[in-house]
Amino acid sequence: MKSKTRKELLSAYRERKVIGGVFAIRNTNNGKRLLDSTGDMQGSRNRFDFMKKTGACYHHKLLDEWSDNPPFVFEVLEELEKGEAQTDPEFTGDLKTLRELWLEKMQDNDFY
Repeated sequence: MKSKTRKELLSAYRERKVIGGVFAIRNTNNGKRLLDSTGDMQGSRNRFDFMKKTGACYHHKLLDEWSDNPPFVFEVLEELEKGEAQTDPEFTGDLKTLRELWLEKMQDNDFY
C-alpha cells in the first residue's frame, strides 16, 4: 500500500501544471524593483515569504536596503504555463524572452 501511494504521488507530481513567469520585488519606500523570471512562480513566492519571515535576503542587489522589517512586496507581472511538449530549455528561453519584454515595457522604472 505504501509504494502505491508513493507511485501515485510521483505520477501526480509529473502531471502537475508547471507555472512560471515574470515577477518583481518592489521596494514600497522608493518604488525600485528587482525584475526576475522563474520556472516556478509558487516557489519564488514561497522563497520571498520565507525571506520576509526570517529577515534573511538571498538577492544580493537588495541587501543594502533589506532590514528587520523590509519594505518589499512580491508582484506577479505575468504567468506562463509550460506546454506539454515543451522542453525545459525551451521553457527557460521563453521565460527569459518574457522578462526582456517586461524590461522594455517598464523601461521608465527604477531597477536594482
